[in-house]
Amino acid sequence: MPKASVKRLIERDKKTLIDFVLDIEKYPEFIPFCIDSKVYKKKEEKDSINIIADLTIGKRPFTDTYKSDVRLDKINDHIHVTNIDGPLNYLENNWKFIEKDNFTEVHFDVDFEIKNKFLNIIMAKSFQFGLNKIADAFQKRAETL
Repeated sequence: MPKASVKRLIERDKKTLIDFVLDIEKYPEFIPFCIDSKVYKKKEEKDSINIIADLTIGKRPFTDTYKSDVRLDKINDHIHVTNIDGPLNYLENNWKFIEKDNFTEVHFDVDFEIKNKFLNIIMAKSFQFGLNKIADAFQKRAETL
């Protein structure tokens, strides 16, 4: 069960970063091993935004697509992601944004389990490294906004 957390300080305002994270269809442009993305449904309400989306990850010819439920709690500046379908038994992602002076502190944690036990073991060994690469890609792209 790979589980990891990262924290980044990014010189952007909180709203810009939240909008950036919710722009799922742009992920293949900058996230390592993200091949495709598709948003099926996006519903904005007073205190929340709910998105149903697919991400295709991997390296051809070895790819997998998983469907996620992405929910922004506007009151607490928190994004919570869970899996709906795909190669995962479960997925829990959390983004938290704390604005400070000229930057935003972004906390990201992820906990998931792949249905394939062998792949799960491999991912557990290298996941923190991979998550750091993804966080670096997010930060680099966010700083160009």
